[in-house]
Amino acid sequence: MIKTNVERLAKFKIQGNIIPPAGGDAWRTGHDGKARMVPGVGGITLNFKIGDLANRYLSDHLEPGVSTTWDGKPTERGSNQNAAYNTFSCVGNEVTVLTGAAKGKKGMVTGHHGGAEHVMVDFDDKTLDLLTYDDKVMITCFGVGLELAEFAGISLFSLSPNLLSKMKMSVIKNQGASPKLEVEVAAMAPAVVMGSGIGGNRPYKGDYDIQTSDQKTNELFKLDQLKIGDLVAIIDHDSHYGWSYKQGAISIGVIIHGDSYIAGHGPGCQTLMTSVDGLIVPKLSKNANIGHYLGLGRYRKSRK
Repeated sequence: MIKTNVERLAKFKIQGNIIPPAGGDAWRTGHDGKARMVPGVGGITLNFKIGDLANRYLSDHLEPGVSTTWDGKPTERGSNQNAAYNTFSCVGNEVTVLTGAAKGKKGMVTGHHGGAEHVMVDFDDKTLDLLTYDDKVMITCFGVGLELAEFAGISLFSLSPNLLSKMKMSVIKNQGASPKLEVEVAAMAPAVVMGSGIGGNRPYKGDYDIQTSDQKTNELFKLDQLKIGDLVAIIDHDSHYGWSYKQGAISIGVIIHGDSYIAGHGPGCQTLMTSVDGLIVPKLSKNANIGHYLGLGRYRKSRK
């Protein structure tokens, strides 16, 4: 058992609303020079779920499940209230529907989309069918400030104790050297593919994109096989106070939205942990997906 400071974390509730889909008002030109009119951010998405390939559907920055903000209005995206809504909700936090035909149904936070300032929530199919854009949700926030007692050099972001307890990790102890934390990931991405979001200083409430515009690189690092919910190690990237290149640093993130045709964009990766001291050792595993750990999305029936 990896020791944490969980007993010192505040637990509280924050209310949100489902936000309708955005876009549909203009063509979007991709890195290949083609203009497309495809679904994007926001909405109640019925068939894009945790465990699906990030590039499965004809879309751009498609968000899985249900997209929420504090009040459901695009005009309030940059408000202080919505900043708090994004910052304090952590991946793996419980979500309860407060209104309508789905009242009382439970879901779970799966990520924050920084560009859209949305919090995505996974619900089962029956709940998705009952939800409307008039419905409100309540997130039980728990996780901000979470630390690993043995690893002061590893910082955690947007990570609930619920998810942390289920991630496949182990402590590597070497005589005469500092212990390291081995973390299972579904893929490893080199620093060169990181795109939109670089230089941003809000790893605690958003994401940055893995560029997928170069097919040879996609095939080499299997970026075209990334699934929503996959844990990914970003090599030579520090996320302590913003996303930036740093040799030897490792950031672990989760894929939270779909692929993109736009230059410099691609599947969104939200930071969960980072270290610049070589304390994180990523280990490849096909099962390193939050859906597998928490029983979400495509993993609901198959989870044992």
